[in-house]
Amino acid sequence: MGRKTTGLNAAKMLVRRRKKGRWMDSNYKRKALKLKEKSDPLRGSSQARGIVLEKIQLEAKQPNSAMRKCVRVQLIKNSKQVTAFAPGNGAIKFIDEHDEIIVECIGGRKGRAKGDIPGVRWQVIKVNDQSLNALIRGKIEKARR
Repeated sequence: MGRKTTGLNAAKMLVRRRKKGRWMDSNYKRKALKLKEKSDPLRGSSQARGIVLEKIQLEAKQPNSAMRKCVRVQLIKNSKQVTAFAPGNGAIKFIDEHDEIIVECIGGRKGRAKGDIPGVRWQVIKVNDQSLNALIRGKIEKARR
């Protein structure tokens, strides 16, 4: 390995050297090649609209033994199917099949699943353009569609 260039006209060589070295960093590489957007069902956006296909229950990972209430959602933008978690006590009662919902990232590390629900990266935030949180709290009634 040669030494770094020094001297009056060294800047160009140092910039080129740094550019080459950055490709060793996996985070830089993912960002530069836009790998997250390519693999992400939401295509890099923070939220997406979808239609509920079915309600399902997933078993939590060890050491917990709960049945987590989730929904299978078909995204409107690209017809991909994702599983979304319905957060809150009794939240699943406000979600029916064929409802239009909005999902967002749960916020696990590096876009992976969070907590004890295996493979679920999304959560429901709105049902038929009404906040799921407000529905659970009883602030609003569910709209008839």
